[in-house]
Amino acid sequence: MRIAVPVKYVPDINAERKFVDCRVDRDPGVGTLNELDENALEAALRLVESLDEAEQASSEIVAVTVAPPEGDMALRKAFQMGVDRGVRVSDDALAGSDYFGTATALAAAVRRLETEAPVDLVITGMAALDGLGSVVPALLAAELDRPAVTFAKKIALLDGSVEVTRETDEAAESLLAPLPAVLSVADTANRPRFPNFKLIMAARSKEIEAWSAADLGLDPGQVGTAGARTETTHAAPRPEKPAVELVQDKGEGGKALAEYLIRHELV
Repeated sequence: MRIAVPVKYVPDINAERKFVDCRVDRDPGVGTLNELDENALEAALRLVESLDEAEQASSEIVAVTVAPPEGDMALRKAFQMGVDRGVRVSDDALAGSDYFGTATALAAAVRRLETEAPVDLVITGMAALDGLGSVVPALLAAELDRPAVTFAKKIALLDGSVEVTRETDEAAESLLAPLPAVLSVADTANRPRFPNFKLIMAARSKEIEAWSAADLGLDPGQVGTAGARTETTHAAPRPEKPAVELVQDKGEGGKALAEYLIRHELV
């Protein structure tokens, strides 16, 4: 079993986030592994752990990121969880890639991995917390011409296929897809493990492979700003919250609340 897990280096959601030249500022001092990708990593690790010893020994989990060098931080966190290998696709030509360009680059990385051995599954998180688009898994599946099953809550390997359960507002769905396939994992699918000390120490020195756009045979016109199908034309800081309006209730609190709701068109 060979699994590729795309991961993303994103700004810490607890830090002040900002744009520079209409792009998200990815200051290495406040970046981290996308939290929702931890669910994908955990799902991959559990699938391998469900195999017998011989199959586990021949299995490989590869974390792949499209990022500048500071994206290594996300791969180090993936190593701490227990993945076998980390690949960073890094190139100035990739700067400014939108969802489509990112999916194109990730698909090219998976194809390069497949020159070594087949990749049975690509498992992603349900979204990246810096964009919340949730479309890259489906775009990646289209690029690879593989079945896409999104928002999986339970995953089970069968003979030559993968069975996925996902929940909608109306019902739980059970889906069967032939391998190879692309899955995205819901944030309710599992609880990511805490790294142990041995893996934390090993992650510090583990090799990270860096691949360029040329290494993947990517046309610069397909990715980056040149290949983007969307454009951010303006970015501004979020407006400050208005001051809290406190009303001392002296018997007319209900009236004051009603007036507030009417004044702000909340009724």
